[in-house]
Order: sequence, then structure tokens, then C-alpha cells
Amino acid sequence: MAIIGALTIKAIVPDIFFSVLRKFDEGDGPWVVGVGVVGFISKYNYSIMCAIFAHILLLQSVLASYNRFLRIMKHKHHSNQAPSSDGFVPMGGDIDSRPADDIRHRFRSHYRPEEKSMSGVSYSSSLDDTTLKNSSEGFQSASPSLDTSQNNQEFSRFDLSEKPKSRRRFSPFRRHRKSRGKVRRAVGIASIALVLAVGSLIGYGYIKARNIFKGNGDGAAALNADVQPAQLNGEGDGRVNILMLGKGGPGETAPDLTDTILLASIDPIANEAALLSVPRDLYVQDPNGASTKINAVYANAKSSAAYQGEESEEAIENAGLRAIKQTVSDVLGVPIHYYVMVNFDAFERAIDSVGGITVDVEEPLYDQTVAWLLGGNPLVADQGLQTFDGERALLYARSRKGSARGDFDRTERQREIIVALQQKVLSLGTFSNPLRVIELLDALGDNVRTDLNGLGEVKRLYEIGQQIGPDKVTSIGLADPPNILVATDFIANQSVVVPVAGLYQYDDIRSYVRNTIRDPFLKRENARVIVLNGTTIPGVAAATEEELKSYGYNVVGVGNAPDQGTYPNTLLLKVSDAETPFTESYIKKRLNLEITALNKEGIPTSETADFVIIVGEDEAQQTVIN
Repeated sequence: MAIIGALTIKAIVPDIFFSVLRKFDEGDGPWVVGVGVVGFISKYNYSIMCAIFAHILLLQSVLASYNRFLRIMKHKHHSNQAPSSDGFVPMGGDIDSRPADDIRHRFRSHYRPEEKSMSGVSYSSSLDDTTLKNSSEGFQSASPSLDTSQNNQEFSRFDLSEKPKSRRRFSPFRRHRKSRGKVRRAVGIASIALVLAVGSLIGYGYIKARNIFKGNGDGAAALNADVQPAQLNGEGDGRVNILMLGKGGPGETAPDLTDTILLASIDPIANEAALLSVPRDLYVQDPNGASTKINAVYANAKSSAAYQGEESEEAIENAGLRAIKQTVSDVLGVPIHYYVMVNFDAFERAIDSVGGITVDVEEPLYDQTVAWLLGGNPLVADQGLQTFDGERALLYARSRKGSARGDFDRTERQREIIVALQQKVLSLGTFSNPLRVIELLDALGDNVRTDLNGLGEVKRLYEIGQQIGPDKVTSIGLADPPNILVATDFIANQSVVVPVAGLYQYDDIRSYVRNTIRDPFLKRENARVIVLNGTTIPGVAAATEEELKSYGYNVVGVGNAPDQGTYPNTLLLKVSDAETPFTESYIKKRLNLEITALNKEGIPTSETADFVIIVGEDEAQQTVIN
């Protein structure tokens, strides 16, 4: 019933106001207003409408029962009133003041019930004038005559079968008051219906949000408006890093292969962002030490958890997500604070829910393998500005057979779509409009999963995203010239992608990623660091310099410390008064050191540095071992 009602409302929404006016005349105004307003607000969303329609039906039933109760009580009230002596129930007012043609006025003007006089003599209103005159003068008549013929003649002129007119007093404003009361009642009921509708929307959104936002993420301190150095664990924590995963989902041949792996890194200080693609065929070692393509890490971890006897579906899912987060973090060398997992259905519906996206296609994309989905036409996307619905956007993101660089071009197109979707969401003011939020949540449904800790963090990300224009989003690929960090190879009878530096050698990738998406606090303070070798082992200071640079530190010089060989432990010196609290916190945690005061000739001063590191024998031994 609710579904039928929702479909009916969708059909009448374009003419809703005319329908309401018409139904008001029929007495059904309140119900139509309530449902009509909700239908208009919900933007034809059937799922939301069904829930709200059930509330409206319940409200209508309660109100109908209440109205029947009022009618019964009103009837009892009138039935308990005592009738007058002539049988008419008094309705208030003087009946003799009614119009002369009113039957009750005419009846009472010619008829009086018998009454006893003080002398015990009965008389009627038909006594002649003489008798009344004599009585008033004190004379008594032994037997006054009663002329009943005149009474009979007068009384016989009335037809007692004539139907009495309305007992209520006539008022020219009665219709106006009745209509006005009807409108007031309609507005009141419509207001209640609207409150129920809004409550239904909020409740629906809350349930959807609870299903999507599991609230078990590691959290990102950088989301706080006022971040303190002690809140950040180390370099990279000044950003918000979100791992975006795309899988086939139910109905696909390999539903758990994460063929889309993107890192969305947000700088809340400079209001910038970066999208970095990880090739799905990158050959890695998973947390269990097994070698595999990175797109199979999630699926393999789930299978392993189930094989080891884990029965909880939630626990199995979490095992897969932990594995892929750890693996990607290890390859890229940055912390991952959150993940978002979507399947193909959620991808399509999310784009459709915002009315499609616009992408500037650099060159036509043809793919014969998907021509059957396009009516035999292999053209996936033509050159120039193109508007894609969800289905076409998915084909554009998945196709790799028609591109010169195969999967590398495909990951670049995926980044284009994410940027286009982000701009479309922001242009619509989605997260400032609760209805659009609920619409988007409904579109995602059970096809998305994330460990973002509730709508509060989503709202904060949205606020930051509003400040990030498309010109402030950096697109990063590990095989994009001039930074060619990975290449294709053939291992274990399969085509894979490996680091140019060698199998499982990720140092160059990590350094490139950390410096491309540099910690915003290190970047803002840009403190000067000089590294000095306090040992007699050559190259120790250079190794420390390379490590610090890979994390984004501004290392401005390397040299030998005065009195080499006299430093058993590494020292950290603060030689300037510059305000660099975040750099100081990071470097202390990196080296596991505290600030030391050292006055010695040959130590750099504030003119050339803010921090000086003197590498001692302890660090040298670690460097040699590694």
C-alpha cells in the first residue's frame, strides 16, 4: 500500500498545488497536503517516500478515530439537555426574536400550556378583554367563559407536519467561520504531517549513515581545527590520507578484486589535495609474506581469515581491509587514516544521484571489448567535454584495452572521474543540503563501506573540500613522466608491475610520494636542518640526510662535526629562536632524541640553520647494519 501511495504521489507532484486546492473542497486537504509536501521534498525518492507514507497513513488513521470520538461526545452532550415545556431543545437565544415565519415562533405565539391562577381559576390566552379588565379591577367572576372556538381556529392554521427549520441561529458569517476553521484544522494537520516527514527523513538518513560509517577508523588529528604538535604521530600526519578502493561486488566474476586503488591525500592547511593511483598489477608481498598482485591482497586476506575458522562476516571483512591498508601504506611510505570501499553499483548510483559528471576527454577512447554494451559501437568517449551518467563513467574508468599505456592510462582516467565527481558534489552544495545527503546515502546504500567516524568527520572533510578547487588537486601516477618509478614485468606466468629499482624495492617510491604530498606543517615551517658526521665512518651523515629528505625535511647542508670520533651518541641541537614546534616534534620522534645544548666552535649558528644533527656512533652502527 505504501509503495502504491508513493508512486501515486510521484505522479501528481507536478500538479500538487492544484490537487491540494481541489481536495480541500472535498474535505481531504490535510492528508493531501502532508503527503504532497513530503512527495515534493523527497525528490521522487521511492525508498524515502515509502517510509514517510506509512507515517502519513498512521496519522490519518489516528485523526479519523479522534474525529469519530468527538462526534460521539457531541451527540451525548445534546441528548443530555432537558427539553423545554413545548418539546423543543433550547439552543440559546430568545426564540421569540426569530423571524415571523419560523414555525417555532408562530407556535409559541398562539399556544400556552394551562397554568393555575392564584385564585385557583384556570384561564387561557383567549379570555375576552372584559374579563381581563374586571379581574384587574378586583372584581371576581364566578365562572369566566372560555371561548375555545377562536383557539381552535387559530391553531388549525398550522400544519404540524411542517419540518422545523434549523435550530441554530442564522449568521451570514457562519460559512466563512466554518471554512476558516476547516483551513486551520488542515494547516495544523499538515504541519504535523510535515514534522513526521522531516523526522522520517532524519531517521532514514541516520540508519543509512550508521550502516555506512562504521566508526572504527584510526582517525586523523589533522581534521581538528586547532592541531597541536603532540597530537601528530609523525611526518605525514599533518595530512588526511584516505584509501579509496573499488571492487566488482556481487554478480561480478571476481567480486573482491580491488581493481581501483587510489590514495586521496588532503592538506587542510593549504587547502590542497592529491590523487595518487596505485597500479592494480603491482607485485607485492602481503602482510603474511605471500607474493601477489596488490589487487588480490584484500580478497586473499578474507579467504585466509575464513579458512582459519573466522565465522563473523564483519571480522572477515575487517581482515581484508586491514591487509590492504597495511600493504598500501608500506609501498607508499605514508600513514593511511581511513578507507572507503565501493563496488561498481555504488559508483554508478553515486554519479547518477548528482545528475552525472562532466569530463574533458583529451582523445577519443575506443574499446572493442565493451562494444556489446554500447549497441555494437566501440566508442566509449569522444574527444572534448563529455557528460557521463553512471554507466558511461564506469566504462570510461574500467576500459584499458583501447589505451596506449593500458592500465596506467586507465588509472589516470579514474583520477579524472574522482575530480569531476568532487566538483559536481561541491557545486550542488550536497552536504549543506540534508535532502541531498540522504539521497546520496540512499544511492550508496549497502554498496559502500568506510571507517570514517560518522557524519561529523564527513562534514569536516566537506568543509575543507569546499576550499579546494580543481586547480588545487594534483594528479599523481607512479609511471607518469618524468617520474617513471614502476614498469611492467612478467613473473610467475603473469604480467605484473614492479618498481624500477627492483622487486619489492620501494624507497624511491616512498621518497617521491612523501615529498609530493609533503606534510603541510613541515612545508609551512620549512625549518633549516644541517647534518654533521660525528664519527669516523664515511657516509653516515649523507645517509641520514637522505632519510630526512625522503620525509620532506629541508636539509640545507651536510658536513663533518668538530672533533670527530668523540660523539658516542647522536645529538639534536636547536640553534635558532624560530618558531618551529611541528618540525621539532617530528624530528625528535624520528630520531628518538631530545634537544641538547652544546657550545662548541665549528657548530653552525642561527645564521645558517635552525636544527643541527650530529650523528654519533650509535646511529652509525645502525646505518652500517642496514
